[in-house]
Amino acid sequence: MFAATQRNQNDQRTEKLFRLLFITMTALLILPVLIILSTLIYKGGSVLSIEFLFASPTEGMTAGGIFPALLGTVWLVSVALLVSVPLGVAAAVYLSEYAPDNWFTRLINLAIINLAGVPSIVHALFGLGAFVIFFEFGTSILAASLTLGIMTLPVVIVSTRESLQTVPQAFREACWNMGATRWQTIRRVVLPNAVSGILTGVILEVSRTTGETAPIMFTGAAFFLPILPQGVFDQTMALSLHLFVVSTQVPNVPENLPYGVALVLILMVLLMNSASIALRMHLRGKKKW
Repeated sequence: MFAATQRNQNDQRTEKLFRLLFITMTALLILPVLIILSTLIYKGGSVLSIEFLFASPTEGMTAGGIFPALLGTVWLVSVALLVSVPLGVAAAVYLSEYAPDNWFTRLINLAIINLAGVPSIVHALFGLGAFVIFFEFGTSILAASLTLGIMTLPVVIVSTRESLQTVPQAFREACWNMGATRWQTIRRVVLPNAVSGILTGVILEVSRTTGETAPIMFTGAAFFLPILPQGVFDQTMALSLHLFVVSTQVPNVPENLPYGVALVLILMVLLMNSASIALRMHLRGKKKW
């Protein structure tokens, strides 16, 4: 009864063209990830075993396992999170809820953006000078984790601030009209509704801190240390540095060993991110708006 006009037909063709374009772009983004994972599984999957995960390197790191490096990575990421997440959330709360819009806060925002673009090797030298030498922490887990925490702090601040700003202003005004203070409103209304967005920054931080090599190479990671760390003032091995070492510095390494280390590193990041994403989805599902 109703026939499509020429303009309708042109719009439909344009719609199909853009849909095909977006599908192609998505596939081009996913394809390299699948190729990398497939390559790592094909070349490094044969190395994976309980002994590989829970044994120490032997024979000059050409055999054995990666447990000291695996445990050291958990140490580094955990301490870095304990340092950067509270500081980042507190800074974001101040900038979003308390700070006035003036030249000083704009200068702080510019500094945060610039800090996010600083190369990791510069952070490494800063950590060496500040935490290893000036504060006399030595080459330790604490110095390396503080360096990683400073490096990833802008990510936490920006993601937290964006999530705080998504909470409707009407929520705050309703609390203030009921007699709640600004801090009570933030603690009981704003932060609970923004926590799923804050976890996005945590996910990005975990991914970056797990794979960084330069900052920990100068501040706390050891070339070879089969002894497990007992505290934050001890040195430790790390998966990212261990992968660099066995790939470039150690002769006569079996071909599948570096691929196995890389596969464990990728799986570790995916496991941590999956747990954070699952928690974020659970919290988003509890939202009433």
